[in-house]
Amino acid sequence: MYAPAVEREIKEVVQEAIEKHGCTRDAFIPILSEINHALGYIPAEAIREVKVQINHDGSFVSQGQLFGLASFYDMLSTQPRGRHVIKFCENAPCHVVGGKAIWDALRETLDLENGATTPDKKWTLVTTSCIGLCSVGPVLLIDDDMYGNVTIEQIPDILERYE
Repeated sequence: MYAPAVEREIKEVVQEAIEKHGCTRDAFIPILSEINHALGYIPAEAIREVKVQINHDGSFVSQGQLFGLASFYDMLSTQPRGRHVIKFCENAPCHVVGGKAIWDALRETLDLENGATTPDKKWTLVTTSCIGLCSVGPVLLIDDDMYGNVTIEQIPDILERYE
């Protein structure tokens, strides 16, 4: 799903994101989100390029500020991820309805710890704060697909849906 980007592609992706969202401070997260979506993560070269392009247009931002944003939000990643990212809600409502057992089953099935990627680069497994779907917990997201009321028995069938 995500191929490594060459520097030329990174510059193009950054430029397109800035053109789409503008150069204001309010645009930093949408810009980084756009880059993350296009490249599969936000490489250091992209953060440097965002800094250069935004500062060139008169708004000052440091590389550290951009990295801080990119590394703070669960929806963004500064490290390459697998073709499919599984985000598992770790908040109390999901935990109370069996989330721990689902989390353990996912870790065992994929042989992954939180934040890790399978050697074949197919899966990345991460926990996240509340997804906002407490009424259907335990909840997990795979890419943009939401699964609620997940049971251990459903995990193999859910994972089989992805190439």
